[in-house]
Amino acid sequence: MNTGKILLGFLAGMAAGAVLGVLFAPDKGTETRKKIAGKSFGYLTKVGNQFNEIVDEISEKAKNVKKDATRVVSNGKVKIEEVEDKFISSLMS
Repeated sequence: MNTGKILLGFLAGMAAGAVLGVLFAPDKGTETRKKIAGKSFGYLTKVGNQFNEIVDEISEKAKNVKKDATRVVSNGKVKIEEVEDKFISSLMS
């Protein structure tokens, strides 16, 4: 079988499917388009909500990491000052 016949058969099948789909569709085209648009909007809304939830979670985790990092740096500075004080005291004695 050559490629041209396969492609022609595929296109004919697609056309036949489209015609049968229109003939056996339970609603008029305008109603079908409204249903498709409504479902699409519902899916987009759901995806948008999930995206916002993920962004909120990431934002909260970033705030916690920043808070923890600030605490670690602050504790590190205190420890450095303690070591410096001990070192200076040991030099003075």
